[in-house]
Amino acid sequence: ISILLCSETMRVDYLQSKNYNPVGEWRMPTSGITSNYIPSSSTTASRYGLGAYRSGALSGSSHSNGLSESWSNSDLHESSEQGPSIVDDADGHLIYHPGDILQARYEVVSTLGEGTFGKVIEVKDVQKGDEKLALKIIKNIEKYREAAKLEINVLEKIKEKDPDGQFLCVQMKEWFDYHGHMCIAFDMLGLSVFDFLKDNHYLPYTIDQVRHISYQLCYAVNFLHENKLTHTDLKPENILFVNSDYEVSYNPRKKRDERNIKNTDIRLIDFGSATFDHEHHSTIVSTRHYRAPEVILEMGWAQPCDVWSIGCIMFELYTGFTLFQTHDNKEHLAMMERILGTLPYRMIKKTKKYKYFYNGKLDWDQRSSKGKYVRENCKRLKHYITDPENTDHRDLFDLVWCMLKYCPKERITLREAFRHPFFARYNTTEEDGGSRAGNQDRERSHSISR
Repeated sequence: ISILLCSETMRVDYLQSKNYNPVGEWRMPTSGITSNYIPSSSTTASRYGLGAYRSGALSGSSHSNGLSESWSNSDLHESSEQGPSIVDDADGHLIYHPGDILQARYEVVSTLGEGTFGKVIEVKDVQKGDEKLALKIIKNIEKYREAAKLEINVLEKIKEKDPDGQFLCVQMKEWFDYHGHMCIAFDMLGLSVFDFLKDNHYLPYTIDQVRHISYQLCYAVNFLHENKLTHTDLKPENILFVNSDYEVSYNPRKKRDERNIKNTDIRLIDFGSATFDHEHHSTIVSTRHYRAPEVILEMGWAQPCDVWSIGCIMFELYTGFTLFQTHDNKEHLAMMERILGTLPYRMIKKTKKYKYFYNGKLDWDQRSSKGKYVRENCKRLKHYITDPENTDHRDLFDLVWCMLKYCPKERITLREAFRHPFFARYNTTEEDGGSRAGNQDRERSHSISR
């Protein structure tokens, strides 16, 4: 599962203390979604892998035994910071073998995945009865090491201020420097919501599953926002199921097995590019498909860019495909206009990205091959509703619409989103204990900043 690959954004600000503005008065999402789905057979899927980024940011893949790589002498070099028995490959990855013991505690089991910044392996904690953990091992390269330290700072603060994991952000178990390799230990989790979708023929999640996953995501991200932190890289790959076990039924019409997730509890991961309000804000953030218009237009960004990303994610969970499938800025903007309407003139006037516009409008030729692609593959947002007569479906798209407002100041906040009809079943009132739950939230919460 894609486990917290650090962002290339480098930040060096020191930790600073801030007062915590408590999360509002809504109750925690209930555990899982009970479905009337009756499987014809049952299969367990509890593997822990590393999902590749669709943008191609990750290279490599899991191996059958996880550790079967063979290396020539020319590929190996000893770290300048390590003894003769610790060897890195040419890319800076630590070389290890099954049964190796790291830090006199973690026994290597297998490789779960590989990415630009390092590898994730399954280990057994021999000091805790062979408890299984996921250990991220960062390359022995200075810039990756420093980026990992910044992510560790965020994870330590999250753990300090939310020790019980109430706000659904992944919990760091431990970190250590292993001969120049920053290592971070996490609980073993399930597949990402994207990997599960991909492995299930991109079959969309049910409306109740979309609701529960989305509510939890908003709950976790709002915790960050209330504490002046923006995640900046929200996407389905960074939302992991706690347990991705599933049931299977056969679809005779499509002649294939289809999976139904048993429990939709999730955790939010990857805080490598998370940015506090007082820190330097990189010009470009977010993975392309989930990037807000103010980021593309380089107009500055804050917490609302996360809300935009969540709107795109909710659409993808519902339909099974990406809302903005493009790798080009101007085409991305053209897709936005096709789906959401014309960009506001005030944004066009304010941006310095003049090359995208002409006479106050997007400079886009609808007769070109790219124009034809956008015209044929994009339609108004409301036309993607599969059951327009169903109130839940209409409510979902109304909330997505509110999250995809062009102007960040007009975009719904996550605090406001909790009161939207789509999340009505999770709303609390004075009568059902909402106030008491809110007070308990405040008692358990503290300031989180650096």
